[in-house]
Order: sequence, then structure tokens, then C-alpha cells
Amino acid sequence: MCMDLLTCAIQPGFARVLRTFISVSGECPLHLDEVRHFLTLCPELSLGWFEEGRLVAFIIGSLWDQERLTTDALTLHKPHGSIVHIHVLAVHRTFRQQGKGSILMWRYLQYLRCLPYVRRVVLMCEDFLVPFYQKSGFKAQGPCEVTVGPLTFIEMQCPVRGHAFMRRNSGC
Repeated sequence: MCMDLLTCAIQPGFARVLRTFISVSGECPLHLDEVRHFLTLCPELSLGWFEEGRLVAFIIGSLWDQERLTTDALTLHKPHGSIVHIHVLAVHRTFRQQGKGSILMWRYLQYLRCLPYVRRVVLMCEDFLVPFYQKSGFKAQGPCEVTVGPLTFIEMQCPVRGHAFMRRNSGC
């Protein structure tokens, strides 16, 4: 059974498993090679939720070093960056509509607050997802420079520095 996301990604059946995941907007937007790419470069910026040894939800992130996202942010990891770019929050289809996405995002943000080099988190999402991310503390920054075909996105950010009250007694 898989021990962590990186171990899962190198398993022969992981491509099949990945296809059973959907993001909050639909299909998992990362391809298997992209998941492996980020898990290899920056496994500490990914988080998985396992129940009885089964992966039920995950977040894939990487570091970024510019104020706003660009097309390069979709594939690059900037090791000296101070901004975490969330590429995907995905929940296995049988575990959807149970609040697992919100809980995993909360836990991920708490974890990032323990990393001294991270000062904020950014993501891009479709318009209809803005309320979902606002509930986790993200604020819309306006239209994202990145587009995918006809799809446009809103860029959102959430500060993780200056929240000492959230770190107290957190085990960091």
C-alpha cells in the first residue's frame, strides 16, 4: 500500500488511480507526468489524505518567485521562491461532497504556516470556484495571465505569514 504521494506516483497502477480523481472543478488537471514532476522536485509541498491506506484526496504545490502567476508557473518549481503555487486540489470521486477538499486545504495551509520560507499561497481557478477558495481565506487578485484555450481564470492568494495565533500550539 502507498505510504506517501511520491511512493504512490511511482507505482505501476498510479495512472489508473489518478484518473479516478477529480478536482473541485472537474477532471484532475494535471497529467501523470506532471504529478510525478512536482512530487520529485518538491514533495514537501504536496499533501495527501489517506483512509485505510487508500489515497482519497491530494494537493500538489510548488514554489514560485513572482508576484503574479505566468504560464511558466504551470511547469516550473523555483526552489528559492517564497510563494507556494497550488497546482491542484483533487478529491477521489467517491469521496466528493463530504467536505474533504475544504478540510485538506485547511490542513495544507496550517502546514505551510510552519515553513519559515513561505509567505503566501497562490492559485488560479475558474470564476465559479472563487467562493470555495474564499472560505479558506483566499482573496481574488483579478484575472490571471494564464489561459488554457478558451478558459480564463481568477488568480487568488492567501497570506501565511503574520498568523502567529494560528501557529500557536500547532506542533511546528
